[in-house]
Amino acid sequence: MSHTNPLPPGSGDASGATIRSVQRLIEHVRGMEPLRMAVVHPCHALSLAGAMDARDAGLIHPVLVAPRARLHSIAADARIDLVGCEIVDVPHSHAAAATAARMAGKREVEALMKGSLHTDEFLAAILDADTGLRTERRLTHCFVMETAAYPRPFIITDAAINISPTLPDKVDIVRNAIDLAHALGVPEPKVAILAAVETVNPRMPSTLDAAALCKMADRDQITGGLLDGPLALDNAVSPDAARVKGIRSAVAGQADVLVVPDLESGNMLAKQLEYLGRADSAGIVMGARVPIVLTSRADSRQSRLASCAIALLLARRYRTASR
Repeated sequence: MSHTNPLPPGSGDASGATIRSVQRLIEHVRGMEPLRMAVVHPCHALSLAGAMDARDAGLIHPVLVAPRARLHSIAADARIDLVGCEIVDVPHSHAAAATAARMAGKREVEALMKGSLHTDEFLAAILDADTGLRTERRLTHCFVMETAAYPRPFIITDAAINISPTLPDKVDIVRNAIDLAHALGVPEPKVAILAAVETVNPRMPSTLDAAALCKMADRDQITGGLLDGPLALDNAVSPDAARVKGIRSAVAGQADVLVVPDLESGNMLAKQLEYLGRADSAGIVMGARVPIVLTSRADSRQSRLASCAIALLLARRYRTASR
């Protein structure tokens, strides 16, 4: 990382620390008891190696849910050591997703990680009412990102699950992001509702949604964070841009959470930051009763480890809340 700040006192996670960089996040959870995580159909060398990396880093105790013979073949070809790994033998990816979801519902595992199966197949099993994993919240995805151009990590949401979110969907997107920010030690995250402009325009639905979300926060329908919007991206992250445009806001120029209008804009923003801005990133799915790591084969080793570290923090938080 180009900048790594110390962890100052805070009130977010169990240790009272505010996570100030993606690398520090990984370091912060080292020494905690590894998270028992079902890795669903890791039948590709990259996804299997990612799970083993997280195991070797002491972040997770992986339970590999996949066809046993296929796993051993992949491991042998890639020279991955599976000695001591717990394997739940299933015939195919559909069975792997269903079995892992049931295990999570019974609390036999505390988190789920996607392997090489399709995202829709993975999430459909989690959303099955019989698993007991659904909550009143919608499933939403959060990227935790860090770039040298911004003084602290921030969340982009939703850039992976909800394609064209409605206003009720965005309420859950915001609430889930606030919960994640709390877990990362930010007691009152600043949430910027993004649009192309910073004024309400009846011809731009994203600006109307932003205004409605902010009014809902004013009426305590959304709590735990400070909301403002609509804000264009420059006004959300640049104090100078906000000042030039005369925007007086506790959020503008210092956002902790960027809520995008739709999946396409969010996905492009996140990947632009990662591939052109050299941002570090991690990803997690919120809204279920357990943390869900939604990996991609293109994810870096650092990204996979950081995602598992976030899952570990969240699982500890969920465990404490259920007592």
